[in-house]
Amino acid sequence: MAEIPEQLRYTAEHEYVKPGSEPDVVTVGITDYAQGELGDVVYVELPKVGAKLAAHDVFGTIEAVKAVSELYSPLEGEVVAINERLDKEPALVNNDPYGDGWMIKVKVGKGADRSGLLDAAAYRKHIGE
Repeated sequence: MAEIPEQLRYTAEHEYVKPGSEPDVVTVGITDYAQGELGDVVYVELPKVGAKLAAHDVFGTIEAVKAVSELYSPLEGEVVAINERLDKEPALVNNDPYGDGWMIKVKVGKGADRSGLLDAAAYRKHIGE
């Protein structure tokens, strides 16, 4: 079974949203389930800091041995940080998706709609667990 932390929110596309110490900044990455389905991650392409994203915009790609997938922004906002370690250590996504394998930090827009995000129970149901 995939690890699905209760305190996070999720998208149907298998991204997670983790609240940070700053109220308007969230961390985004892919779920444990998604990394398991992809297999060994070999490359991650991320946006530049300052990129403006709308909800559901493609913000990058993730390449694994099995497939290449697009990454979708769960919320509207501006990219304020990217995980530069993923350039040299893309396997962090496999080894620690909710920790060192995070992808971007987004300063969420004031009117950002969070209603489409799934809680842990809804995400479990979505992936059939």
